[in-house]
Amino acid sequence: MKNEIEHAPAPTTAIEVARYFLALQDEDVVGDVSNLKLQKLLYYAQGVYLALEGRALFSERIEAWMYGPVVPDVYHLFKQYEGRAVPPEEAVTKTPIKDDTIRELLTEVYEVFGQFSPWRLRDMTHEEDPYKETPAGGIISEYAMQQYFSQRVTASNGET
Repeated sequence: MKNEIEHAPAPTTAIEVARYFLALQDEDVVGDVSNLKLQKLLYYAQGVYLALEGRALFSERIEAWMYGPVVPDVYHLFKQYEGRAVPPEEAVTKTPIKDDTIRELLTEVYEVFGQFSPWRLRDMTHEEDPYKETPAGGIISEYAMQQYFSQRVTASNGET
């Protein structure tokens, strides 16, 4: 495992990832993905990608806000929905992400973490080192995320 973050251009943007998550909503259970939940899914997607690829999935910063990790650009795009679900039409298209490997990873992140309520995800992130070790309003370090999620991804794959 690499000990530093590769500084190559990110393969996508946080907004594209957010729109992809919105497109994954079950059409029969619309109303599940609020801005709060979307923020936590972005955090987990970035963390898992950093652990697996050694570089950022998207270049936008993730900050430690009161309710957990937040990508400010995405938050402001969807803030008009407040605590309500972001409508699926905000997804724009079913495939904003063209890379099959990235889509597969995002789908897996959604399946694993999307099952939890926004408030459960908030509680989970509040217990994780990258968030806990970042001052309020500070930028969560990609390196801290890579280190933390590398341990979790390895453990979940049964490796030592």
